[in-house]
Amino acid sequence: SLSLRGKRAQHQLDRRNFCCSLCLDLLKDPVTIPCGHNYCMSCIKSHWDKRDQRKEVHSCPQCRQTFTLRPARAENSMFADSMKGQKKTGHQVAPADHCYAGPEDVGCDVCTVRKRKALKSCLQCRVSYCKEHIQQHFEVPSKKHRLVEAAKLQENICTEHDEVKSIFCHTDKRCICVDCSMNEHKGHNTVRASTEMAKRQGELRTSRQEIQQRIQSREKVVKELQQEMKAINRSAYAAAEDSEKMSTELINLIEKRNSDVKRKIKFKQQIKVSRAKELQEKLQQEITDLRRRDTELKQLSHTEDQTQFLLKHASLPCLPNSTALPSCNTRSLQYFKDVTASVSAAREKLQESCRKEWNKISMTVSEVDVLLPQDPKTRAEFSQYADHVSNFQLDQNTASMQMLLSQENRKVTCMKDIQSYPNHANRFMDRSQAVCKRRLTGRHYWEVEWSGLGVSVAVAYRDIARTGDASIFGENDKSWALMCVNKNTHTIYDYKHNGEKTIIPNVPKSSRVGVFLDHKAGILSFYRISETFTLLYKVKTKFSQPLYAGLGVYYFGSTAEFVSSSRQRVTVDFPQETAAV
Repeated sequence: SLSLRGKRAQHQLDRRNFCCSLCLDLLKDPVTIPCGHNYCMSCIKSHWDKRDQRKEVHSCPQCRQTFTLRPARAENSMFADSMKGQKKTGHQVAPADHCYAGPEDVGCDVCTVRKRKALKSCLQCRVSYCKEHIQQHFEVPSKKHRLVEAAKLQENICTEHDEVKSIFCHTDKRCICVDCSMNEHKGHNTVRASTEMAKRQGELRTSRQEIQQRIQSREKVVKELQQEMKAINRSAYAAAEDSEKMSTELINLIEKRNSDVKRKIKFKQQIKVSRAKELQEKLQQEITDLRRRDTELKQLSHTEDQTQFLLKHASLPCLPNSTALPSCNTRSLQYFKDVTASVSAAREKLQESCRKEWNKISMTVSEVDVLLPQDPKTRAEFSQYADHVSNFQLDQNTASMQMLLSQENRKVTCMKDIQSYPNHANRFMDRSQAVCKRRLTGRHYWEVEWSGLGVSVAVAYRDIARTGDASIFGENDKSWALMCVNKNTHTIYDYKHNGEKTIIPNVPKSSRVGVFLDHKAGILSFYRISETFTLLYKVKTKFSQPLYAGLGVYYFGSTAEFVSSSRQRVTVDFPQETAAV
């Protein structure tokens, strides 16, 4: 036991003697500084280089002794020889324990041989204690000082007055001592550092609570999104499988019907060809017999002997009954043309039916909703519902004759000259208006850039009137419209539906409008977009049909265009909502 303790002591001695307190590894090129402590040459050089860069006083990392000038490093030949001997004998020195202070750690001021990491510091005593020496501080009855976490005491002491920095100056945003508060910081907004710390800690607790709540809410949403993605993948896979299965069934049904038709055609073909062939053979035999009879009659007609002629003529047999000949007309030569016509008609009906049904299927797919913000507030959140701008193409067949369409039918301009559009039942005849091709259900967001004296941004049912006052956006129960009229310094916004107008006052000038539609929830919102994102009007109703986005330009030269919504975040201004039911 004594021998074991001796070996352990020797082990600790080797560790203290041969390890660098900076890298905590075996000494390499050992050097000694004036205070007597030993370091690796590269370690102490790097340590002092850093202090030079920070313009700090040079000091020993272990004993904290300071030097006016950067001290010279003397090679420790005894340590160097010992290290060489250790290497030759193959004896490895145990690495240093991590309980000892490194260059960036606060060392215990009580440790003498090698400093351990300090656990607590006393600002009044200006002493830092390790775990083994901290009890000394409590054993002195007079010392009722409050211990703090181990800290570099120099940073807590005022260099000018050599006092503890116990005051916080709000004016200069730094800690000062009492003397500083009475002199150069006199008149500043100061408070006890402990009071300020308690206040800041309270703010930190509040901030942490808010952060934790945000983390929890976002973790909940992340889990919901994970479940949503799994559900989307499962549902999409099942829908694709069902679509493939049902499409295959339809293809098989068409192929089966096609096979049946081909079989019937072939059967009918064989019967008709067989009958024609049988008739052909019969007629061919009849032609042969008639040719032979004609030859016999020809020979008889050349007989000059009266007795022989009459005798042979009397013995001639009667002509056999002639085979009834079929009537070959133009229609009979077409035969199966009617079948082709029937198949062609069926194909056109199937194509039309498939087109209509495919549009329904495609729209159903596009309306599949995912887990997005249910109550969007920011422009970025609304933009998550934004369709690609190419989906907002105006239907040329609905455009007024005074509207010029451009930018792939996304932009309209009110013109003085009549445009050369063909007549169409869907065309607006009395006002410069048009609606888009694509119907809107589900949630959608889009933006309109406009210029000129005034425009209308609207949504409408497909069956809105095309002539008369009832065709104007907002003047009927089939459309909802925001009228935008430019004045010198501001814009006048009016909301219209079913002939009723609501004026939206005191709105700064802007050239862009955002529209959000939640068809299922019956929500339609209009927003003014500039540096801020301002709600202009919110409609709460029940939509009975799909809606179509529309634009109206009512003054010559006015333009309106569907544009891409920017995803940049802007500040949001939500005034008291104006709602219509």
